[in-house]
Amino acid sequence: MSLFCPKCGSLMYPKGGKMSCGCGYKSEEAGMIKDKKKSKKEVEIVEKEVEVYPIIKMDCPKCGNKESYYWTVQMRSSDEPETIFYKCTKCKNQWRQY
Repeated sequence: MSLFCPKCGSLMYPKGGKMSCGCGYKSEEAGMIKDKKKSKKEVEIVEKEVEVYPIIKMDCPKCGNKESYYWTVQMRSSDEPETIFYKCTKCKNQWRQY
């Protein structure tokens, strides 16, 4: 099945169960286009927080865990250093370092 018209080379489009072209050409093959019915599947909701931040060895001041997620944010003007935020992988405590 070609999506291009053999007569003029334009892109063909579905019409009346056959492929048609703007120049008037219609494909001779019947039943080329099949209707795809959308299935009604239920969406599973997962209530789990997924962290995408990198992990670094940093002691949590609250629970003493040795690993933390980290990310940086430019809080002040561009000539000042970024602020580093940390989040404990165990107790989810957050803190920052300037």
